[in-house]
Amino acid sequence: MLATDVMRSSFATIKPTATVLDAVELLLETDQRGLPVIDDAGDLVGMVSEGDFLHRDELDISPPSGNWLESLLGIAENTPERERMRTLQVGSLMSGSPITVDVEASIEDVVAQMDVYNVAQIPVLGAGTVVGIVSRRELLAALARRLREPEKESTGVAS
Repeated sequence: MLATDVMRSSFATIKPTATVLDAVELLLETDQRGLPVIDDAGDLVGMVSEGDFLHRDELDISPPSGNWLESLLGIAENTPERERMRTLQVGSLMSGSPITVDVEASIEDVVAQMDVYNVAQIPVLGAGTVVGIVSRRELLAALARRLREPEKESTGVAS
């Protein structure tokens, strides 16, 4: 099975000049774990993911002794910290040189890359362009489909 068999082919991307707030809202809206960062020429220049927002020196966010979410949400309005969070651009927060796989990559290749680089999603490139994303969610969905196959055969239900 290839990455293209399980990848998400409908996905959102973001520009490096977009604000962090735009990226967070887009992640929430699309239910993606990460966003490919695409420059004006259409080239992949980075990835920004959920994890990039949790512990970042640029945002003055570090793991507090208590609840990190409460601490983050507790930043008062009209403070330099809040304004810095509103104006920070994706390009300063993204992970550059993202790990990618080619359209010919097998699922085993994808999982190996995820394990080696400790990432939860990997862009799939075709002719140098992002054509899809494989995340752990897509891999779990593929596993679920495979596990259902024998059940369908034994009940006489065709695929």
